[in-house]
Amino acid sequence: MLKKFFIAVCGTITGVWISVCLLVLVGIMVAGSLVAKNGSETVVNDNSLLYLDLSGEVFEHEQDSDWITMLQEGVSDSPTLADMLNSLKRAASDSKIKAVFINAGGSAMGQAQREELLKAIREFKKSGKAVYAYADSYAQGDYLVASAADYIYMNPVGLLDVHGIGATVPFFTGLLDKLGIKVQVVKVGSFKSAVEPYILTQMSDSARLQTRQFVDTIWNFYAESVADNRGLTPRAVNGWADSLIMTWSSGKVLESKAVTALKYRRQVEDELRKLCGKKADENLPLVTPSEYMAFYAGEYAKSGSDHVAVLFAEGDIVDSGKGGIVADRMVPEILDLADDEHVKGLVFRVNSGGGSAFASEQIWDALEYFKSKDKPVYVSMGDYAASGGYYISCGADRIWADRTTLTGSIGVFGLIPDFSGLVSGKLAVTFSRVESGPNGNFLSVTQAMTPEQRQGMQHFVENTYSVFVNRVSEGRNIPEEDVRRIAEGRVWIGGKALQLGLVDEIGGLEDALSAMLKKCGLDRYDYRMYPEVEEDFMRRIIRESGNLSALQQGALHFDAESLRCLMLVERLRTQNPVQARMPELNVEY
Repeated sequence: MLKKFFIAVCGTITGVWISVCLLVLVGIMVAGSLVAKNGSETVVNDNSLLYLDLSGEVFEHEQDSDWITMLQEGVSDSPTLADMLNSLKRAASDSKIKAVFINAGGSAMGQAQREELLKAIREFKKSGKAVYAYADSYAQGDYLVASAADYIYMNPVGLLDVHGIGATVPFFTGLLDKLGIKVQVVKVGSFKSAVEPYILTQMSDSARLQTRQFVDTIWNFYAESVADNRGLTPRAVNGWADSLIMTWSSGKVLESKAVTALKYRRQVEDELRKLCGKKADENLPLVTPSEYMAFYAGEYAKSGSDHVAVLFAEGDIVDSGKGGIVADRMVPEILDLADDEHVKGLVFRVNSGGGSAFASEQIWDALEYFKSKDKPVYVSMGDYAASGGYYISCGADRIWADRTTLTGSIGVFGLIPDFSGLVSGKLAVTFSRVESGPNGNFLSVTQAMTPEQRQGMQHFVENTYSVFVNRVSEGRNIPEEDVRRIAEGRVWIGGKALQLGLVDEIGGLEDALSAMLKKCGLDRYDYRMYPEVEEDFMRRIIRESGNLSALQQGALHFDAESLRCLMLVERLRTQNPVQARMPELNVEY
C-alpha cells in the first residue's frame, strides 16, 4: 500500500516535471535554431589573454549528464578546475599567451579547489607574465584567488567581503517530527556525527570540537595566503574580517592595500587592450580554459597511445543512478582502464564526502584489480575525501591531499526511516500484515524495528566498519588498533591527516599527476581525462542556448520548504541503509 502511495506521489511529481521539461524544450529548440550547426574552431592568436571567469559553480571535470538532466539542472558556463589547472600550466610557456585575466564574478568553489587554483596561479607567475584580476565586488572566496594577481582592480563603488570562515550543519529533527517520521540510527564511532541531523537539534560536543578545529585551520590558511600575496601580515587580514571590511568605503579598502586600484570594468578592458596591442574598438583577445585546451588537444595523449589516466570521482557515492559517483558506472570504467594496455597508471581524483558503504567497497575492489595488473594508482584528494571517499582512496599506492582537504571520517552508520507516524498517524493509512516469521517485514518503512532487529543491524554495521578498518590498515600499512584510534568517524584536515599517516603528501592534482608521469616514464602531456564526455547535438544546443537560464527560472519555481520536505523524504526512502558518509556541512566562504 505504501509503495503504491509513493508511486502515486512520484507519478504526480514526474508528470509535473515532464510538463516543465516540454515547455523548456520548446524554448530551447527555438533558441537552438539560432545556433549555427557548425561552430568555428577556436584559434589562439598571439597576444591572447587566458580568461578565467570565476562565476557560477565550478566542477572538477566536465559532467557527463544526459540532456534531460541538463534541462533540469542547467549547464555551468564556468570553467572546470581541471581545465583551469591544465591551461595555466600550459600557458606559462606559451608565447601566444600575453597574460591571465581573472573575472572574479562570484564562483561556487570548495576550499581545496581554491587552494589548488591559487597554487597554479603562483606557478604561472614564475614565467614572468602578469596576472590581472577584476570584480565589481569581491566575494571572499574569489578574493583568495585574485589576491595572487599582480594587479587587483575593483569597481570604485564596489565592495570587498572578507569576514571569516563558518561551517553550517542543517538539522532535520524538527521537520521530521512535523512529518511524523522517525529515523532509527545504528552507528560505530563517537565522532560519526553524520547521523546527528536526524536525531538532534544542534551539534554534539564531539562534532563541535572537530568542526572548530578544521574551520580554524581553513581560516588560518586563508589569512596566511592572502597576507603573503599582498605583502601583509595575517593579523592585518584578521583585522579586515573582524571589522567587516565589506562595510568600508572603497577608498579605505584601497588604502589597506587589499586592491591595487579602483577602476571601472571599461577602464580595465582598455588597459588590457593596450597590453595586447588592440585598438579601442576591438574585442579583447580572450581565450577560455576549455577553448585553450581544445586548441592544443593534439599535444595530449590519443586513444591507442601510452598514457596516464586521470579519473574524476565527484559527489555522493551511490550504488546506481545518474548523479555523483555511481558504482555500477565507475567500476566498469576502472576495469576497462585496467585492461587497456596503453594505460600505464591511474591518478584517481576523489572529491566526495562518502555515501553507500556497499558501493564504496565495489569501487575499492575495482582499484585493487587495476593494481593487480602491475599498474600504479595515485589518489589526489579534493575538498573532501572522507568516509566513503576515504574508503575508495585508502588502497592507493600514494595519496595527495591539500592543506584544506577534509578526509578520514572512518566510520559507518545506518539510517532506517520509520514512516508509520506520517502514513498511519497523519494520513490515516492502516496496515494488516501476514508474516512467515518475526522478521517477515524487516526494514519495512511502515513499522519500527524490534529490539532484536536493531541489535542485528548494529551487528551488521559493526561488521561493515571492521571491513572498512581492515581496508585502511592494509592500504596504509597501519596496525588495525592504530586505525581504530584515529577512526571513530572523526574528520581530519589535510595537514593532520599527513601526520597520522592517512595521506602521504600535501599537494594537489598537478602534483599527483606529475609524480605519476615520472613514475611511468612518460612526457608531461601523456595523459587523458576520464570519464570522457561526448558532446552530441542536443547537449550542444542546450549548452549554447542563452535562454536556458531564464526559462528554468520561470518554469522551475517551487515552494522551497515543500521541495525540501519532498527531497528529504525521498532520500531517506531510497538510499542504501548502511552509509559511510561524513557530516553534511557547508563550509561557508
